[in-house]
Amino acid sequence: MFSWLGTEDRRKKDPEVFQTVSDGLRKLYKTKLLPLEEYYKFHEFHSPALEDADFDNKPMVLLVGQYSTGKTSFIRYLLEQDFPGMRIGPEPTTDSFIAVMHGDVEGVIPGNALVVDPKKPFRKLNAFGNAFLNRFVCAQLPNPVLESISVIDTPGILSGEKQRISRGYDFAAVLEWFAERVDRIILLFDAHKLDISDEFSEVIKALKNHEDKMRVVLNKADQIETQQLMRVYGALMWSLGKIVNTPEVIRVYIGSFWSHPLLIPNNRKLFEAEEQDLFRDIQSLPRNAALRKLNDLIKRARLAKVHAYIISSLKKEMPAVFGKDNKKKELIAGLGEIYGQIEREHQISPGDFPNLKKMQDQLLAQDFNKFQPLKSKLLETVDEMLAHDIAHLMVLVRQEETQKPVQVVKGGAFEGTQNGPFGHGYGEGAGEGIDDADWVVSRDKPMYDEIFYTLSPVNGKVTGANAKKEMVKSKLPNTVLGKIWKLADIDKDGMLDDEEFALANHLIKVKLEGHELPNDIPSHLVPPSKRKVHE
Repeated sequence: MFSWLGTEDRRKKDPEVFQTVSDGLRKLYKTKLLPLEEYYKFHEFHSPALEDADFDNKPMVLLVGQYSTGKTSFIRYLLEQDFPGMRIGPEPTTDSFIAVMHGDVEGVIPGNALVVDPKKPFRKLNAFGNAFLNRFVCAQLPNPVLESISVIDTPGILSGEKQRISRGYDFAAVLEWFAERVDRIILLFDAHKLDISDEFSEVIKALKNHEDKMRVVLNKADQIETQQLMRVYGALMWSLGKIVNTPEVIRVYIGSFWSHPLLIPNNRKLFEAEEQDLFRDIQSLPRNAALRKLNDLIKRARLAKVHAYIISSLKKEMPAVFGKDNKKKELIAGLGEIYGQIEREHQISPGDFPNLKKMQDQLLAQDFNKFQPLKSKLLETVDEMLAHDIAHLMVLVRQEETQKPVQVVKGGAFEGTQNGPFGHGYGEGAGEGIDDADWVVSRDKPMYDEIFYTLSPVNGKVTGANAKKEMVKSKLPNTVLGKIWKLADIDKDGMLDDEEFALANHLIKVKLEGHELPNDIPSHLVPPSKRKVHE
């Protein structure tokens, strides 16, 4: 009848068994780390408790930058479509945090509704109050890129102190909250204005401990000459070196991330290579998501342990009856010495400790009488988790990687970077001629034919390399030309005949006139000789 009583000890010694990595992380957090966090008020000092959605959500990319660095244009470039709530302009247009996520129906969900949705990983943002929630929305739309990742657009960082204060909420703290939960942080800089404002500097410092997630994009680089670009790149590296304290040099990608023609095309090959590298990095996020969540849980556990030592040390030093206020002031002033003592006693790395000044400010508002003494059992449970359970999960991570099909981000700008000579992997203009009996491209085909026959066609076809030489004269970015190539190469043989070449040039013209490209070639644009094949 009471046989379950005798199995308690046996169950503890058995290794935890999990079905998936997400399931394992969730259970380990709730049973082994959360009790320690709650006992020592971790959530009041550092980060709210994690919820189920934090373990299950898609990888997220956080875009951070001063106003007019091209954050919103960058998202639009990746998606190849507008998203609800987007505004683009030279002035500070985005004053809200916009979570761009996948949804079957296009629309906007306001912040107050978002933080009560258990399926979204934003419930704990409720703590930042209405001033923040009124400036937080989720833009949902059916886009293939968003089936694999979500993107967080942030307000442009300001330089004026008055503007910064008028936000009405702790901007750096909100960014820190996101930084802890996202898979990639992209800092965008405008090649024209590299001045890093005080608020931007403060923001970058708030992202401390997440340098491994950071990537830097030097945007709008096609608007300056090569020599000046080298100077700008050097100045950016120097400025970042003073703010981001990492032994490794932070990775900077140079390019022009929007679908307009390159203003100065001299560095096209450099931009191609840089874009390939950045896209590969973003495309790997779904595959590495489980490992990132595991890594973040380990970082959180280490901070929670240090926090427990700090709180219990302060509790231990407090007098039982008299002089509590004076002693509290004394302990806060001498917190640096307490850090040193804990570091020596428990062999903890200095990098695991929270920011000293921030911790001192937070302690001022706390009642030290409510702090708890050291409870070894809670700390031993976390140590056991780090030493044994995490190792079992690592094995499961590797198994999931080998058993699941390779997950990469698809669609949008990534589609034009898969195959063909541009590879590293239905708009108004495309609708022109839909009601015409003749093929609309025929109007300009004689002009395109003249160019075609200068490209050394063999058996009536030009190679991808030769076609590329001509197509890049449009100065359109490689992602756009890659998509045009994919649409124009009707028979998918890696070459273009005269009709396909004319179609490619027609689509270039459509794009240069400011229209959107179709995702699939409309039937009225298919060359007459290919229509049966295409059908």
